[in-house]
Amino acid sequence: MEIAESSVTFPGPGGRATPAFLALPAGAEAAPVPGVLVLHEIFGLNDDIRAQARRVAGLGYAALAPDLLGALGPRPLCLVRAFRDLARGEGRAFDALDAARAWLTAHPAVDGSRLGVLGFCMGGSFALLMAARAPLRAAAVFYGAVPKDRAALEGVCPVVAGYGGRDRLFAPQGRRLQQHLQQLEVPHDVVVYPRAGHSFMNRHEGIAARLGAWGPMKVGYDPAAAEDSWRRIAAFFADHLGR
Repeated sequence: MEIAESSVTFPGPGGRATPAFLALPAGAEAAPVPGVLVLHEIFGLNDDIRAQARRVAGLGYAALAPDLLGALGPRPLCLVRAFRDLARGEGRAFDALDAARAWLTAHPAVDGSRLGVLGFCMGGSFALLMAARAPLRAAAVFYGAVPKDRAALEGVCPVVAGYGGRDRLFAPQGRRLQQHLQQLEVPHDVVVYPRAGHSFMNRHEGIAARLGAWGPMKVGYDPAAAEDSWRRIAAFFADHLGR
């Protein structure tokens, strides 16, 4: 599918111009399509996340990948603020995500009544909390943190999720998510891939990636788990967002 892509900005918290990447499927301007927010890992809005957004657009959705760290100030302060807001469940990071959702909703190529979110690691953590508080129809949560208290997910929309079984830190959170969603009786599709580690859908380079592969999270791209996850995302979004 032909994709139209562009770098855009939207007014974030305090009116701060926040950068983002927008990918639209061909023909979206003539016939609005559902929209999906694509939320990045701690590495920010990089080439990997742009590739993920293009893949979402290839499924027929308008994909907006906001630079959450850019909305929170200079590094490393922005990361401190992001994780602080995650721990509190409120703050400037959530304000920035609400602003991104509002911008995507108002875009002429988007059917604002059909929105979803896809997040990876830190972005997956934000995606799950957004799914419980924003007017979304579907959430794709990949290796994100899961609240211990099930009440934090009251009102959550349908969730498709994936975790790596070799990821000692986050695999238990995947199992917790499945238990929460079962008890809340929310439609879901959660898989813990036994041979995959953390970030199995993302392609990283450099020393951080090499070190992560040896640590307890076993960070690394896993093509089998990644492709199966995309198959599941496509089916789940088609059921809950339409095309």
